[in-house]
Order: sequence, then structure tokens, then C-alpha cells
Amino acid sequence: MQSLAERFERAAAASPPLRFVDVALRGLGQVMFQDNPLTGLFFLLAIIWGAVATGQPFVAIGGVLALLVATATALALGVDRTAWRAGLYGFNGVLTGLALATFLAPGPMLIVFVILGAAVSVVVTLATQRWLAAYGIPGLTFPFVTTSWLFLLASHGFAGVAGSGLPAGAVTAPAIIVASDPLRVVDFVGGVALSISQVFLKDSLVAALLFLVGLAVSSIPAALLALAGALIAVIIAHLAGAESDLVTGGLLGFSPVLTAVALGCVFASPTPRSLAYAAFATVITVIAQVAMNAALAPVALPAMTMPFVLVTWLFLMARPAAAKS
Repeated sequence: MQSLAERFERAAAASPPLRFVDVALRGLGQVMFQDNPLTGLFFLLAIIWGAVATGQPFVAIGGVLALLVATATALALGVDRTAWRAGLYGFNGVLTGLALATFLAPGPMLIVFVILGAAVSVVVTLATQRWLAAYGIPGLTFPFVTTSWLFLLASHGFAGVAGSGLPAGAVTAPAIIVASDPLRVVDFVGGVALSISQVFLKDSLVAALLFLVGLAVSSIPAALLALAGALIAVIIAHLAGAESDLVTGGLLGFSPVLTAVALGCVFASPTPRSLAYAAFATVITVIAQVAMNAALAPVALPAMTMPFVLVTWLFLMARPAAAKS
């Protein structure tokens, strides 16, 4: 008897529209390295919940629109069909749409920016793949970050779109809590959970739970490593005296979550040695997140997942042979 997944795959193979939906859902899953449409469905529910719960349904609309545009653009450009079916050209698009809809004010120009941003994210993805081919490392979310930065900076020069949600210089304000201050259990748990949901720019405990369930459906190790990355991030950021709202809001933990999953079980088998290597990289990602927040504050740009990208690239290129398996 065929499983539900097998029946869905058979139906998708016989129906181009259903195949497109399948690819789009896989693109959502690929934000956290999962080639699984069910994972993508849970992620979609989490995005919708997180957007509606905060009174910003247009953010979810922007993300879904960008996902569809990026998936269609990749197909139109004639990308490798196997990679396309795995959703590898959709995840940067959906993140771009979510970011633009989060940081820019709603309006006609926002829709234009989301569509253009999603389409160009595919071009940046293809260019990044060629650039990094010699090094044998993936582009990760580099296309998402660079594309989003382009459009967010451009918003300062266009009257039709305003960057009302962009960060201010206060991100570099002196820390409120110090290493000697205890972190309340509720704040600690909230910081860990939101570190996971903030991967998709969502400030929601329910969304975090849905993201974790979606991960676990595809990969228990990935779900456990996402939790571990969030734990490391909150602990290190708190002990170093990071600003309390950033710690408890998960704003210093989303990049470390991705680093932990990437280096812990995606690009290496989860052995004690490789997990220790991933944990070290996760700690460095916390530091990189704070550093990039400070560096980008003068231009009012969010660091987004660039700390994850840079640290993971460095650790993949420097990875000793013993940590590869």
C-alpha cells in the first residue's frame, strides 16, 4: 500500500499545476535545508499564523507571492530541472518577499518590489552558484540577503515606498542585562523559541512550534540541532551581556540556528567531532550577528542571515577532513 507521500508524488508527476505547488512547498522547506513538501506546508502555516497574529497579513502575502514568482522565474530561465524540483530556487525568493514586506510599508510599490526582488533572487542564486562552484560550497541565503539589501537601500530614494520598519541606530545601544543578572525561565524559553521563528522573520511562539514540527517531520536531527543552536545563541548572548530585548526576541539567534543545522547534519554526518565543530561555529555566529548589527546600523540595514552565510562559508572551506563525516 502506497504511503501518502508516495501518492502525492505520483499525483504531482501527472499534474503540472500540482508539481508546481509541490516545488513551491519544497522551496519553503529548503529555507532550513529540507526537501520535503510536508515540511514546507508546516512552514507555510507558521508564516501565515505569525503574520496574522501580529496584524500583518500582507507579510504572509508578500512571502507567498515571492515564492511563486521565484519558482516560476527559475522554470522560465530553464534551470536544472532536478534542482528546481527540489525547491532550490524558491527559498531565497520567499525570504526576500518576507523581508521586504516586513521592513517596507504596504502599498503598490511594495508589491512591485516583492515581484522584482523574487525574480532577481533567482538570477543572484544562479550567479552565486557559478561563483562558488570552484570552492564546492553552497550559496545558502546569500542571494536573499544581497537582494533584500539592494531593495531596502533603494527604498530611501523612491517616494513610492517607505522603509518604516527598518532598524534604527538604537540597535547598538548599551546592553541592559549583564552576565551576573539571571535570565527568567519564561524569557529564556521565549528567546529560544523565537530564535527559530525569526529565521522566517516571525515573532511568534506558535509559529516557532510549527516550524519545529515541520523540521521534525523531515529530520529529527535537524529539529534537535535547531533547538541546540537556539539554546547556544541565547546562552552566549546573555552571558556576553547583549541587549535583553534582542536576546529574548530571538534576534540574535536565528542565524546561529541555521549554522547549527547546516554544519551539524546537512553538510556533515552528525558525529561527536562534527557536532563540536558545528557548536563552535554557532558560537562564532552569535558574535558575527552582533558585529554585523553594529556595522550596518549607520545605514539602517538589518543583518538578516548574512552572519550565518559568512560563518558557514568559512567553516565549510576550513573544515578538516575529520569533521566531514
